[in-house]
Amino acid sequence: MYALLLTLRCPRCHSDHQQALAERASLSSMLAQSQSALPPKSMKDSLLEVHLPLGSEPQLREKYLTFHNTVRFGRILEDLDSLAVLISYSHTYNSSLKRSPLSIVTALVDKIDMRHHVIYPDCDIKFTGHVSWVGRTSIEAKMHMTQYRDGAYAPVLDATFVMVARDPENKRAAFVNPLKPAGPEEEKLLQEGEANKARRVELSTASLLKVAPTAEERKIVHSLFLNTLDQKTVSFRSRVLPPNSVWMQDAKLKGLEICHPQQRNIFNRIFGGFLMRKAYELGWANACSFGGCRPSLVAVDDILFQKPVEIGSLLLLSSQVCYTEGKYIQVRVHSEVFDPLTRTHNTTNVFHFTFASDRDVPSIIPETYGESMLYLDGKRHFNQTIQ
Repeated sequence: MYALLLTLRCPRCHSDHQQALAERASLSSMLAQSQSALPPKSMKDSLLEVHLPLGSEPQLREKYLTFHNTVRFGRILEDLDSLAVLISYSHTYNSSLKRSPLSIVTALVDKIDMRHHVIYPDCDIKFTGHVSWVGRTSIEAKMHMTQYRDGAYAPVLDATFVMVARDPENKRAAFVNPLKPAGPEEEKLLQEGEANKARRVELSTASLLKVAPTAEERKIVHSLFLNTLDQKTVSFRSRVLPPNSVWMQDAKLKGLEICHPQQRNIFNRIFGGFLMRKAYELGWANACSFGGCRPSLVAVDDILFQKPVEIGSLLLLSSQVCYTEGKYIQVRVHSEVFDPLTRTHNTTNVFHFTFASDRDVPSIIPETYGESMLYLDGKRHFNQTIQ
């Protein structure tokens, strides 16, 4: 195993990237010392339109096809991530510089809402997007995906990504151009961006990893406990699974990825879109196994990029069905990097996906306190999606 990890770092590739990073480090002198030193930009300055010709280019279509002749949504996630980066660079573009001194990385996928659950494999796709809100060092990018069918483009999904600007070596935050809305429509989008930021702060503050559940949530956990008591023994230890239910510990699916250089970005780290694709595919497989059918994606919610993933890492992915309601399945995918030399695990990402089955699915039942917190967290994300 250790020999395999060493071979992942090709000496020539490593040398080339070290040289590229050294060249980027020289761009540090071009960074703005304050946000006020940068000219304001409007939303139209970052407006982009990108076409994906699945209908007219069969060779390209092959890359996006599943064995069921549907579109691989994981590939769409990769495209959205790339587009969000491009939009951010368009917002910070400086015509007087030959190269941008900024390193734009994905901080958070705030939300992806599906407006149409079928993506046709033989119809062209159009992506549009622009910056919708800006902080001092962060950028919110809104994107829309439509597909050409029956003579017109119809909406498929809406996505909101949060990007952060870093210095050329990706070591510290860097300032970005302020956003100046042009007209009432852009002003409204900017206000929505402010509301999104406030919501994210509120959700982070109320995280179950920081504070206790609410009174209503505590009642839910206690009710779940009472419903699983063995009435014959009436013991705290004796638990019985209710009809049409599944213990949470039996609704897991795990995977492992060896992070090869092919999936790296310009900073010699693993591309965020690749991580999203792998997490989505594992989450989908788990929902498929749990629901007994091929589920459709309803929403992607609150994907947090906590740490970068290095080339050669062993990436462990763990998918858990954490909440169900009717035909809906809420899946949480946790990714961590395992270092075989130190035997340490470090969380890199947490992904949340909402799927819909074509039938009602079993109820998921937690047994331990930790599982109960996963259940409540899943319920919170589900309520944010289905409201």
